[in-house]
Amino acid sequence: MGILSGNPKDEPMHYGEVFGTWSFLSTAKGMIAGYQTLLNHAGDEDLQKLLVNVIEAGKSEIQEIETLLKENGIGLPPTPPERPNARIESIPVGARFSDPEITASLSKDIAAGLVACSQIIGQCVREDVAMMFGQFHMQKAQLGAKALKLNKEKGWLVPPPLHVRETVEC
Repeated sequence: MGILSGNPKDEPMHYGEVFGTWSFLSTAKGMIAGYQTLLNHAGDEDLQKLLVNVIEAGKSEIQEIETLLKENGIGLPPTPPERPNARIESIPVGARFSDPEITASLSKDIAAGLVACSQIIGQCVREDVAMMFGQFHMQKAQLGAKALKLNKEKGWLVPPPLHVRETVEC
């Protein structure tokens, strides 16, 4: 029997796993507070639904990570307070985030979340932690696909310069 080859839940987390999961948790908590605020600014119903999906997915991730860290005797980062609901009409037009700005920020955050999940998976020794972040990665990929589709459908996608290859006749 090799080192750390028993039940993964009985194995200690190494410092990289602890730091990765704790940092991911701290960031997720901040992101949810931000998305709750952005939800107040969103005018498009489809964007509102996507934000609600992202918030729910984030809360689920937070629950799983908090359980893991508590089981391993690791202190949790602070949780920002829930953001109140506001009517979009009460936010002055010049102070509002536009729907394209919201979805661009959301898309950027999803992409960063994919990278973070991959990095944590790559440094894991415990299979259960790697699997948990593999599931998070899959959820984020699905949310990213929904965001991309929404951006295309609404005309909010700002693509980089497109490379159109011209054929050269000899």
